[in-house]
Amino acid sequence: MKRDLYIDFAKGFATLSIIFIHTVFWSGQFYIPTELRVLSLLIDVPIFFALSGLTSSGNLEKTFYRLLKLQITYMIFVTGLFLVDWLFKVIVINFWSLDTLKNIYATFGGKYIPRNPSAIPNWEQLGNWFAHSYSNCDTFPVVMGSFWYLKIYYIITVFGILILKFFNKHIPWFIAICAALLCYFNIDFGNYPSGQVGYVCFYLAIFLIAHQLKGKQLNKNLIPLLYTLCLAALATLGFVYGDDIYLRMNKMKFPPKLPYILWSFLSLITVFALYNRWKITKDNFINEIGRNAIFYYFAQGISSSLVYFVVVPLQDQIHWAILMIAIYILNVLLAIAIVQLLKRTDTLGWNILKKLRKYTESRA
Repeated sequence: MKRDLYIDFAKGFATLSIIFIHTVFWSGQFYIPTELRVLSLLIDVPIFFALSGLTSSGNLEKTFYRLLKLQITYMIFVTGLFLVDWLFKVIVINFWSLDTLKNIYATFGGKYIPRNPSAIPNWEQLGNWFAHSYSNCDTFPVVMGSFWYLKIYYIITVFGILILKFFNKHIPWFIAICAALLCYFNIDFGNYPSGQVGYVCFYLAIFLIAHQLKGKQLNKNLIPLLYTLCLAALATLGFVYGDDIYLRMNKMKFPPKLPYILWSFLSLITVFALYNRWKITKDNFINEIGRNAIFYYFAQGISSSLVYFVVVPLQDQIHWAILMIAIYILNVLLAIAIVQLLKRTDTLGWNILKKLRKYTESRA
């Protein structure tokens, strides 16, 4: 089957948007206006679940193999991250002092004060990372701050593929159940369930709705109506939740509450409206990012942490808009460079695992 370049492009564009979000919400907290930071959330993670739904086939074996491969790649990545984090702390303390290390981490807004690292790595932390318990990585705080998506992706993919495989004719019922639960959760935010329930209901609904649209075109007469309803709903948020609700949109994201859900509808409608209409015939740089989205997802956590060291000394010297553009470009360029390193490291890790497998098989 010929690859749909629109899917690659949309995924690549969404990946660049995630890098922008992490630019303005992490290091950007020091100098970028809140209004712009909120607007950045218009193109966010819901798009990835929509694109996943548009490309899912219901093949259990293929999907579980892909998840297993992703888990191994993730474990290779966090192992490297763990060792770099530990070595950095030990080197700084041995050559300078613990106070120097604390001053370095004060660059991250004073939020990430590391424990005094011992000569022996804390392997328990690495084990927790393997099991997707995302305790903080002091050297690269944005990495663990963005990994919440990975856990939800695993859950949604497993639930989604099981529904597609065994309950394909009843997908509308599952969408209705998710929608009903979200409505119930949003009646009173004080009773919103903790844990992953809210995330799963919202993103599973997006996944299933997208799958229902797979290979189809959204009715062109329906598109303006959907935009109108969405904009009208967004306009009423201020009356229901107060005028400051638009500035609190990021808090409505974790877990996804009604204001953020409506906020994300604008980009979702656009993705579905362009699907099977906008034909991309030539490959391009953004498509390449889309095909390597998982590596960019890992890399941007590192690059978004590194740009802190540029932002802090410059935030009072340069106009915020110019600094934001410069930092975003730097973030993207760093991510591109880190992706190349991560891909080589991943290949090396897989080659080592293959050699270990051959060795154990020969010894059996």
